[in-house]
Amino acid sequence: MKLIIAIINSDDSQNVLSEITKEGFYATKLSTTGGFLRAGNLTLLMGVEDDKVDFLLDILRTNCKKREEITSVTPSFGSGMIPTIPVKITVGGATVFVLDVEQFYKM
Repeated sequence: MKLIIAIINSDDSQNVLSEITKEGFYATKLSTTGGFLRAGNLTLLMGVEDDKVDFLLDILRTNCKKREEITSVTPSFGSGMIPTIPVKITVGGATVFVLDVEQFYKM
């Protein structure tokens, strides 16, 4: 058995949750916030049998697409009125951890 920890963009969360539920997977949802952009994320904790890990990873790959967005950042130097600078960034996708589970109980 494996523990899958998947951190996904909030924009992708509805599609991901719909697909994993349709395929019979269970997940615990945690609302999390990213560090750099302070954007909303969804972290999923899922217990998965070893032979279903690749299938679940395929669902995540299909539904968590990377995309580019323009955001404004403020330089950290100077004083007074500081204009923001538009920057192109990549958002979306997923960060996934696959961990071995020694024991699992559902009580």
